[in-house]
Amino acid sequence: MFLVAVVFAYSAVLPHMKVEAEVAEADINGAGETSDMGSFEVEDKEEFEFQAEVGRLMDIVINSLYQNKEIFLRELISNGSDALDKVRFLSLADPDFLGDTKSLEMKISFDDEKRTLTISDTGIGMTKEDLIENLGTVAKSGTSQFVEAVQNTGDLSLIGQFGVGFYSVYLVADRVRVVSKNNEDVQHVWESTADNTFSVYEDPRGNTLGRGTEITLFLKDDSSEFIDQDRLETLVKRYSEFVTFPIFLNKWTMEEMEVEDEDVDEDVANDEDLEDDLEDDEDEDLDDEDLDDEDLDDDEPKTEMVKVWNWSIVNNQKAIWTRDKNEVSDEEYTEFYKGLTKDYSDPSTWIHFKAEGEIEFRSILFVPGKAPHGMYDNYYAQNANIRLYVRKVLISDDFEDMLPRYLNFVKGVIDSDDLPLNVSRETLQQHKILKVMGKKLTRKVLEMLRKLSQKKKKEEEEKEEEDASEEDAEADVKKDAEDPYIKFWEEFGKNIKLGLIEDSSNRSKLSKLLRFKTSKSNGEWTSLEEYVERMKDWQKSIYFIAGSSEEDVMNSPMIEVLRKKGLEVIYFTEPIDEIAIQNLTEFDGHPLQSVTKEGLEFGDEDAAVTEKRNELYEQKFEKLTDFLKSTYGSKVSKISFSSRLDTTPCVLVTSKFGYSANMERVMKNQAFADGKGQMMYMMAQKTMELNPRHPIFTKMLELVEEKNEEDEEDAKVVEDLALLLLDTATLQSGFAIEDTAGFAKRMYTMMGAGLSLESSDLLPEIEIPDEPEDEEDEDHEDLDEDEGHEEL
Repeated sequence: MFLVAVVFAYSAVLPHMKVEAEVAEADINGAGETSDMGSFEVEDKEEFEFQAEVGRLMDIVINSLYQNKEIFLRELISNGSDALDKVRFLSLADPDFLGDTKSLEMKISFDDEKRTLTISDTGIGMTKEDLIENLGTVAKSGTSQFVEAVQNTGDLSLIGQFGVGFYSVYLVADRVRVVSKNNEDVQHVWESTADNTFSVYEDPRGNTLGRGTEITLFLKDDSSEFIDQDRLETLVKRYSEFVTFPIFLNKWTMEEMEVEDEDVDEDVANDEDLEDDLEDDEDEDLDDEDLDDEDLDDDEPKTEMVKVWNWSIVNNQKAIWTRDKNEVSDEEYTEFYKGLTKDYSDPSTWIHFKAEGEIEFRSILFVPGKAPHGMYDNYYAQNANIRLYVRKVLISDDFEDMLPRYLNFVKGVIDSDDLPLNVSRETLQQHKILKVMGKKLTRKVLEMLRKLSQKKKKEEEEKEEEDASEEDAEADVKKDAEDPYIKFWEEFGKNIKLGLIEDSSNRSKLSKLLRFKTSKSNGEWTSLEEYVERMKDWQKSIYFIAGSSEEDVMNSPMIEVLRKKGLEVIYFTEPIDEIAIQNLTEFDGHPLQSVTKEGLEFGDEDAAVTEKRNELYEQKFEKLTDFLKSTYGSKVSKISFSSRLDTTPCVLVTSKFGYSANMERVMKNQAFADGKGQMMYMMAQKTMELNPRHPIFTKMLELVEEKNEEDEEDAKVVEDLALLLLDTATLQSGFAIEDTAGFAKRMYTMMGAGLSLESSDLLPEIEIPDEPEDEEDEDHEDLDEDEGHEEL
């Protein structure tokens, strides 16, 4: 009601203004405010056009729109490509449209002295009106108009759509001259210095182009790099490598050329003739041979190094991703990869596909044959080398979200016709599109790697296999080195492990790509799938052990019973292995279990029998375990009886959620590691597991029961034995001994006992005997004295 009253009030004040109010429901907020004002039709209203200061607008377009100056080259090349596409499209309907200029190409040349860069094409060209409208109106796109004009007659994929790309030339040029010839008009010239004005006039030279456009840039003082031949060629290749039409660059080379002698002045020649007449007599004395030699010298051509200019094609690389993958050979893929990446080695594998759906694009992705040097030195700063093209024109090769970080070794191209780019065409406009593309690319890369991992197995299944012999087993080891996936794993396996940490959505796919060496793989790499196939019928868990080397884990006492039971154990020998596997709790329904942590279980034991046996052992060794607990104090959290040991007396294990010995070693070696806080707490949770069947504990139980508390020496011996047992278990379990001085002292004491030493007191220092005088020396001294007397 309040809103209606307001409307009537305005109608009374302004009788000449007709107001129609359509209000469905009006919510009143506070003092007369409404959340829905409805829709109104007003007869008398004024409309204004937005005003823009041309100079300021040009300054924004030129200096604030683009990140790199070199982008101007891409914009001009893409504009030329659009112009050529228009000609080709129109010539399909009218073959005579090409006229005398039948070649569709672009040419680029430069002049060091004049400091100019010229880019020309034989495209559709522009009339005088086109020059005024398209180049004289900021954000006016001739390409958009052309597409609108022909959208009902055919599908034409052109690049330019914003109408601002041309003005990027002022990033590097003070003045720009555009010469253009269209079939419907005479040749005209457009010139401007990026100020508020531009000029257009008929070319006084007439028709020099035939058809097309020639753009000449008068470069700024700080843009000399664009008239450097090598730099210019690199940039043209970068941005036009896969453009459909040929692009020629006018290049110079230094060549040795013959030069003619300059014409001799007639007066000087006459003077020389007079001198020759006066010297005829002397010339008669010359030998014929000398005359012949002089004649030969005069006949030799003179040469010098000259700059020779030639047109050289720049974009000879073919965009094979536009073709069907069945039409492209392996050799073409390999050549394309080498040309794209400048890598001399062949790729391991590749995938060629077309994505459809929310966003459509074509792509070819490659996996290199070898990892680049120092790939993990700056891991978080490296992105996958994926080039993004729009209709074969390079947009960028530095998209962070295109692939996850762990796939930064992948190289390839993506080309799309309908990407939502921003005005500068250097980034994608919608972040959502990047995520969609990233998911599709990641899925395709993992699919490619999965096929590579199954390649050898499929080849072997196709062949008829005979029963394996010892020779065949040796041959299989050699074949394993030839497996293409094993080569990939040895180069990039660490990336797949990083993927387990970083990519939770694809963890299941990544787990099938893992390869490890095990206690039954005979030094070969094996997958988790192959491990599961070899599992015992009663086995429930997948067992693994982590250590610093394959030799250490192979000889670890932790796997004694597993080896005895015939259970396979996976070896983790790289620092990242145990960290990565924490993100993979199970595989194919089987939990992954560390053999170095407490709670180790096997599938063949009877839980009731095991519990009863442990109770009997606890009763039997109660005094020993109580003594060990009091002796070790906080060094050991608890003491239990082990089911994993066979011949080893005891080991130290950690809790299920604590650091293992290997993890503790890795954490201690971190650059910013400290011995305080949470890490210290995690490292302190150690459990000593005893092997109750070992004779050492039976004897130690007797010593504990018989030891005399009043006899300090007797108590000290038993205590040292207990501490030495802990030190040995610490080392054998992979931990580091903290009290190395005490360990050394106890070891020397035990050595003394083994040698039956009565005392450890030091012996007195050895006495040095007096040296006897040499008789021969005394005789020599007497002789010397006698000779001295005789001389006197």
